[in-house]
Amino acid sequence: MTRFLILNGPNINMLGRRDPAVYGAMTMEEINGRLAELAETLGVDLVFYQSNLEGNLVDCIQENLGKIEGIIVNPGALTHYGLTLKDALIDSGVPLIEVHLSNPQAREQWRRVSVISEIARGQIAGFGWRSYTSALEMLTAMVREEGS
Repeated sequence: MTRFLILNGPNINMLGRRDPAVYGAMTMEEINGRLAELAETLGVDLVFYQSNLEGNLVDCIQENLGKIEGIIVNPGALTHYGLTLKDALIDSGVPLIEVHLSNPQAREQWRRVSVISEIARGQIAGFGWRSYTSALEMLTAMVREEGS
């Protein structure tokens, strides 16, 4: 079965409490639940991981090498400076979609630069929790099309 890694960076564990006007009221666990339901209908398997530490995210990617066919990543603040994370994502050798709950382009200037976007197949941002479900649908379709 096709397996994807859902990778969440710093502060994503605080969703539901962290500025709901920007990030929404849904918790990370609720988003993961929505993703799990969608994954079942799409016939894919998901591995969920969140850490506030860049090295732990790198370890997770490395531990899943050869076990996953794609990654959906919300790097949090590592979006802007996570070069170690970027290298690990490159080394994974699998398609990658970057997601954000809010639209970084509509926020502070420093949030508008992503070191991850240049290695991602695409970025889905600004649709709250739906950014994740949209990414899962897109990644599933891409992997199936490229695998056939």
